[in-house]
Amino acid sequence: MKKIKIFDPAMCCDTGVCGPAIDPELLRMASLINVLKEKGIDIKRYGLANEPQEFISNKTINDLLKEDGVDVLPVTIIDGEVVKKKEYPTNEELSTLLGVEIKAKHTFVLKQEDSGCCGPNGCC
Repeated sequence: MKKIKIFDPAMCCDTGVCGPAIDPELLRMASLINVLKEKGIDIKRYGLANEPQEFISNKTINDLLKEDGVDVLPVTIIDGEVVKKKEYPTNEELSTLLGVEIKAKHTFVLKQEDSGCCGPNGCC
């Protein structure tokens, strides 16, 4: 089984899916990660703000941060190999890399008044 690690930039919460202006890409990734976990894929997401030790202890990420700074994030690593930098992989890319079919289970429509998990004042 393949092992996936996603190293996120600093965000206000674990998934970044909070506050008044939710990034649809972060919402897609949160949903995708749930779908992959349901398929038995070993996937872990690390946030720079919440888990900085993971960025220090992972030599690959540590080297990338030293070379390129935080602008290199997000970084996706599969089985120890960097497969994507500076943006999240698409569903199609992950489907190919993992050899599994990925279908979106949910379609998310955000209303203007939706404020996310942290309330109307933005992040926690």
